Amino acid sequence: MTEPNELPNDLAPFWMPFTDNRFFKEHPRMFVAAKDMHYTASAGHQVLDGTGGLWCVNAGHGREAIVEAIRHTAGQLDFAPTFQLGHPLAFEAASRLSLLMPEGLDRIFFTNSGSESVDSALKIALAYQKARGQGTRTRLIGRERGYHGTGFGGISVGGIVGNRRQFGTLLTGVDHLRHTHDPARNSYSRGQPQHGAELADDLERLVALHGAETIAAVIVEPVAGSTGVLIPPVGYLERLRQICDRHDILLIFDEVITGFGRIGCATAAERLGVTPDIITLAKGLTNAAVPMGAVAVRREVHDTILNSAAPGIELFHGYTYSGHPLAAAAAIATLGIYQSEGLFQRAVELEEYWADAIHSLRDARHVIDCRNIGLIGGIELEPRPSAPTKRAMEVFHRAFDSGLLIRVTGDIIALSPPLIIEKPQIDEIVEKLAAILPTVE
Repeated sequence: MTEPNELPNDLAPFWMPFTDNRFFKEHPRMFVAAKDMHYTASAGHQVLDGTGGLWCVNAGHGREAIVEAIRHTAGQLDFAPTFQLGHPLAFEAASRLSLLMPEGLDRIFFTNSGSESVDSALKIALAYQKARGQGTRTRLIGRERGYHGTGFGGISVGGIVGNRRQFGTLLTGVDHLRHTHDPARNSYSRGQPQHGAELADDLERLVALHGAETIAAVIVEPVAGSTGVLIPPVGYLERLRQICDRHDILLIFDEVITGFGRIGCATAAERLGVTPDIITLAKGLTNAAVPMGAVAVRREVHDTILNSAAPGIELFHGYTYSGHPLAAAAAIATLGIYQSEGLFQRAVELEEYWADAIHSLRDARHVIDCRNIGLIGGIELEPRPSAPTKRAMEVFHRAFDSGLLIRVTGDIIALSPPLIIEKPQIDEIVEKLAAILPTVE
């Protein structure tokens, strides 16, 4: 047992998520502070944040209004249950969030993460189908290469093999659409690729295979982030919406990454002009200052569940920390910053400059594709023969050491900086990558 005055500082006890723990604990890289566009590393150097933390710090680090809201609330109401009780901040946060959602998606269920938002959305979809007398609709459709968090529901509908292979058969009654990545036709696309709308027709194949009367919902990311920035082809989401309508299937957009200005509007649904029935959210909702997620639900779905239930609890689902006071306070402050500073528009204002910067790397060593939308960029590297993912990870480590935080997934560099980024910082990101790539074998 540690003595009371000892400060334990052993790296071993923390089993780190999605990490090569053995490598990290031999070669640790640590952050000790963050402000605006930069982290401070434990070695003392500044690290430009090219990824918004983990796709989540949309308004930049250390925003005083958010810090003060958390500080004040912690001193006044550290916790309040939302099972059969409530507190004003949760209702205010839900009301403010509902105003940002596409028309009709104005019922908000709070969670604590994107993973919980996805599992909640799937359960809401199933509950809705049963409530309206469609109890045979229990099948859930995801997409290859999709990422929907790490709950059992999320990895079941998700389509990243590495996230699934350790955990058995997962949920039954799940199938997957083909992914939309088509480098042969769409390499080096700026914005939405021109080819691939017909890939949405894969849903018709699954309807024919399983029967529409068995399918509850389809879930996709409007822009697939964690799998390596896969941007929907022109017309793809529109066609998916039409097919779902034709067969009376709910459409869920996982906007944990794309929400809150990442591609230029409050939601990708708004930017891309396609309205789903349910939207999952997290990350930028609180600027990542306190964990929080949410599910925005079409009012008809909400009302059907409530109005068909016997007196009492209508949905047997929730979390101890749903609508936590500190998270709600952080969300209210964060949404206020987005509005007062016009940050949702920043991705549109900077999109062309950002696209030029990303595509300036097309001739860099190892690069085989560049793609972008809003303030998201993907730079795909040719995998190292017999050692896939190793080349990108080496770039990741060298970037950190040179003062730049990037995200790598497989052999793809993913970039998603805070929306407060300025043009000279965009230049710095690509200049550092241009200098690093030739040094990597």
